[in-house]
Amino acid sequence: MSDFKINTLDPAEIARFSKISSQWWDENGPFKPLHHLNPTRLDYITKQLSQHYFKNTDKSLNFQGLSILDIGCGGGLITEPLTRLGATVTGIDASEKTIEIAKAHAALMNLGIQYTCTTAEDLATTQQQYDAVLALEIIEHVADVSGFIKTCQQLVKPGGLVIFSTINRTLKSYAIAIVGAEYVMRWLPVGTHDWKKFLTPSELGTRIRESSLTIQDITGMSFNPLNWSWRLSRDLDVNYFITSVKK
Repeated sequence: MSDFKINTLDPAEIARFSKISSQWWDENGPFKPLHHLNPTRLDYITKQLSQHYFKNTDKSLNFQGLSILDIGCGGGLITEPLTRLGATVTGIDASEKTIEIAKAHAALMNLGIQYTCTTAEDLATTQQQYDAVLALEIIEHVADVSGFIKTCQQLVKPGGLVIFSTINRTLKSYAIAIVGAEYVMRWLPVGTHDWKKFLTPSELGTRIRESSLTIQDITGMSFNPLNWSWRLSRDLDVNYFITSVKK
């Protein structure tokens, strides 16, 4: 493993999320969109893990024996359900306040999750590796996209999965993720997202391949305002996943 240190942190982004960290588990608070999105995110992740490691798509499968790292874990919206499915989950976040909230909620739920306030780059120096690395709704907030992806590649075992989810840079995403979510519906604090930092699937895919990861799947997520629900789809215009495998 390389000894070089990449710094992908954006201090302004860390400060912004630390400010609202106490509201991670408030389903009507600033993280309301993630609470609505979470079942669909979990559906996609469990399917990818099942197909890759167990050759099936049974979401009820026990993931015991799998080690999973959630980078930018926030309050634990993904780490907790994956732990309930049997995986050994580690959650890291650069915000100390956020990690304190995650630890407290996991204790309340009686879940054994390893939470640490650290960065992916610092964790990579320990040479710890995982069966799967999750980078969900985080890459649009980092200062160095290529450096961050290379760090994710270092943190996953050979043959393991790195799963990204983010927002496409389209006029549709600007209308929905920024104008709609931040200014009209007030789901998110104004300034949460910078449209210029969004990546198209092509741009993200190129950086993933440059980091010695092979793309295995690209899937979109669509929001239905009529029944207030998300679903997996072929529409990549706004939210999308990319699953990659370490060669």
